[in-house]
Amino acid sequence: MSLIEQLQQDMKSALKNKEKEKLATIRLVRAAIKRAEIDNQGPLSEDQVLDVILREVKQRREAIQEYEKANRQDLVEKEKAQLAVLESYLPKQLTEEELEQLLRETIEELGVTSKKEIGKVMKTVMPKVKGRADGKVVNQLAQKLLN
Repeated sequence: MSLIEQLQQDMKSALKNKEKEKLATIRLVRAAIKRAEIDNQGPLSEDQVLDVILREVKQRREAIQEYEKANRQDLVEKEKAQLAVLESYLPKQLTEEELEQLLRETIEELGVTSKKEIGKVMKTVMPKVKGRADGKVVNQLAQKLLN
């Protein structure tokens, strides 16, 4: 089942079960997908839909950080609830060990020896972990391994 079909089905069940927060989040993500389809001038591929969901996840994470700085716990809780719904549509996340193993293999494969070449590593690894690991975490782990 495609992500769009899954969103449609989950929206119907959220409507039936009167899950307001889940319904609102799904509607937001569907609107973002619709905007992307308009910008793309056609239907999105599964990867493009995943990109939209990842963008929404990133926005929620950034909003949570900002609301925590502003000491707005009510908004933090709302964003966390939306984040939980959005994360349910992402592929299974890589563990730190799996990610470290993948980075070690890539570093060895590319023959990278210094932090200056981290761009090469990131450029090679990010497509492999798309949707399964946060870019910040990948970058931090890559820097740690290159030290």
